[in-house]
Amino acid sequence: MNSNLRKNIERGFERVLWKMRWSVLIAAVCSVVAALCMFYISAVDTVYAVDRMLDYYQLDSMQARGVMRADAVAMVVKVIDVFLLAIVLMIFGLGIYELYISKIEHAYERHDESAKHMLSVNNLDDLKSRLGKVIIMVLIVKFFELAIGMEVDDIKDLVIFSGGILLIGGTLFMTETVSRRTGQWRTRATDRS
Repeated sequence: MNSNLRKNIERGFERVLWKMRWSVLIAAVCSVVAALCMFYISAVDTVYAVDRMLDYYQLDSMQARGVMRADAVAMVVKVIDVFLLAIVLMIFGLGIYELYISKIEHAYERHDESAKHMLSVNNLDDLKSRLGKVIIMVLIVKFFELAIGMEVDDIKDLVIFSGGILLIGGTLFMTETVSRRTGQWRTRATDRS
């Protein structure tokens, strides 16, 4: 096989490989669509929760109000959990689009600091870091959801519950410490200005 033919085959193969990156578009679109579905589900759950709680003021007994209050907290925690899942899906969809396809030019047109902070994904480690932080929040909310329904019957249950809270606090502390060291701690608009 001569050298020119080999180079042409290699060039053609590399061109096909490079165009295959567009298959990531399937994951990006599906992820954003799934995020929109999760936002819809959370919005509907919020409306139902508010509708259910409108009768709270009519309850006469403290016990009935306590039950309804516990139900309200549980519903709010579940709504937050689904919203956080939607955010994970949105970050993943936008992140892999920017990483493999192209920068989302519209987001950067007006020099919006939020877009630069949220969308700038330079490599897979950036994407993993952003996803990891939100996933940690999802897990914390899930722990809180389980903790609401937990019944502490003896000292062993109390120690396990306290250990869980200690682990969550340690995780948040370590995440914040690492983020500050790497310069990623600017998460709010006021931090970035």
